[in-house]
Amino acid sequence: MKNLFGGVYKNKTVLITGNTGFKGSWLALWLNEMGANVIGYSINKVSSPSHFSLLNLKYKTYFKDILDKGSLKNVFLKHQPEIVFHLAAQSLVRESYLNPHETYEVNLIGTLNVFEAARKCKSVKAIVNVTTDKVYENLEKNISYKESDRLGGFDLYSSSKACSEILTASYRRAFFFDNKILLATARAGNVIGGGDWANDRLIPDLIKSTHSNKKAQIRNPYSVRPWQHVLEPLSGYLLVGQKLLEKKKTVADAFNFGPSEASCITTSEILNRMKKQWNKIDFRISENKNKNYHEAGILKLNYSKSKKELGWKPIWNIHETIVRTSQWYQQFYEKKHLLSHDDLNEYINSAIKQKSIWLK
Repeated sequence: MKNLFGGVYKNKTVLITGNTGFKGSWLALWLNEMGANVIGYSINKVSSPSHFSLLNLKYKTYFKDILDKGSLKNVFLKHQPEIVFHLAAQSLVRESYLNPHETYEVNLIGTLNVFEAARKCKSVKAIVNVTTDKVYENLEKNISYKESDRLGGFDLYSSSKACSEILTASYRRAFFFDNKILLATARAGNVIGGGDWANDRLIPDLIKSTHSNKKAQIRNPYSVRPWQHVLEPLSGYLLVGQKLLEKKKTVADAFNFGPSEASCITTSEILNRMKKQWNKIDFRISENKNKNYHEAGILKLNYSKSKKELGWKPIWNIHETIVRTSQWYQQFYEKKHLLSHDDLNEYINSAIKQKSIWLK
């Protein structure tokens, strides 16, 4: 485990913002297993249940607001991180309609605060700013977006993350041109997997309804998304981080980490496949009563740049992703067993069989 990604994370001090969230908690687990000295910075607002709490990893977390510049700067200066994974965000589309100020403050000003704190901390060598597949100007066509496509966003969440991408490019040119800090952005698809209990997300809504013996209400059954297991983009983030720490200047750029074309399926199809794995799951299609809140009908990512320049590729197909996700929740609710460590090990075993670049 400690030799993955060239062994660069062993004994490295790594700061994760948003470490209590779904992706952040999985990233902390992986880094912890690789021997990194993980420091977390996250608002004191976790889901119930919480993957972060269930893992109970022994590392320091500061429960502070990303908008608290003073606290953030103090954490940087106290712990002197060498790399930062910035995941803290308001990450929900519909929430962005309800709270546009908070969405922009957290996603844009919060990112600005991270960059400024890093700029004043001599230890920082690399930053991976995690954004989203929704940063693109979505034309609602059956095309896969690549990194050079136009940024935009219909809703406030998407546009705030597009602004974060522009901010990143500006900092790269204005302040990090000397390459003392290498800065990259990472855009992932719709991540699923065990341990997500956030509000207003498809799989968490489905699982919470199942646990309550209710039918989940599904509002957009024909929406197409780039579904992928949470470990897929994390391997991409860690690979980018490795290259930045190794001073590969060309990697200070934007990268997509999406699934294969076959994994871009409709909401109804993923739900039906989930039900086949766990027959307790039940749902019904309901009318979308929030038609004023636009949500994309189709979205796909092109990961050819990540494959060509980084050697990255997805490991698990959509079937394996759904099986792993279903089994995680079923084991948790029926046997109180946490499969996170098992899933991580199985993902690495699958990567070994496929001779993934990040094993070296």
